[in-house]
Amino acid sequence: MISRLSGLLIDKDSAQIVLDVHGVGYAVDVPLTTYYQLPALNEPLTLWTHLSVREDAHQLFGFHEREQRSVFLLLIKVSGVGPKLALTILSGMEVSALRACLQREDIATLTRVPGIGKKTAERLVVELRDKLDKFRVSLPDERASVTLVPEASASDEAISALEALGYKPVEAQRAVKAVASAHTDTASLVRAALKGLLKS
Repeated sequence: MISRLSGLLIDKDSAQIVLDVHGVGYAVDVPLTTYYQLPALNEPLTLWTHLSVREDAHQLFGFHEREQRSVFLLLIKVSGVGPKLALTILSGMEVSALRACLQREDIATLTRVPGIGKKTAERLVVELRDKLDKFRVSLPDERASVTLVPEASASDEAISALEALGYKPVEAQRAVKAVASAHTDTASLVRAALKGLLKS
């Protein structure tokens, strides 16, 4: 099992990066909450990782925080939640926001995440509501808000980020356009657009 990688970031494209570890390039899928905290290319990077082994593929998933990886592992144990959906959940919501949704049994907000239907949302609440309590100390933010920290500043990047989460292009464009007049950087655009999508 590969649980941690340290190396140089040599490529990053949407939600997948390539990490050079002593001459070996590892392709790692990351949630947007990790992607937007990445350093510049050819800078050192350490990720907490999980290796998913299937008959047709071996996939590496990486996270800036150990706690986020732990939540990812809890998510993929829930029936109907695979690695891709787990990444989408963690891309659209901070762990503290997810925990707040589960504790409030907020099915409506959960089902606004692309790929989560009512039954899956209900399973998430039942199976994970109490298991996320242990992350309370290290993740104190109790508000069920979406927080991403992008480093660029263009509307098209905000739209691409939303599409990477599974939102349809029309939905992403509409959400970004609705908040574009009040926000000029990508970080604010993505945050505000996601809040609007989760409330709509």
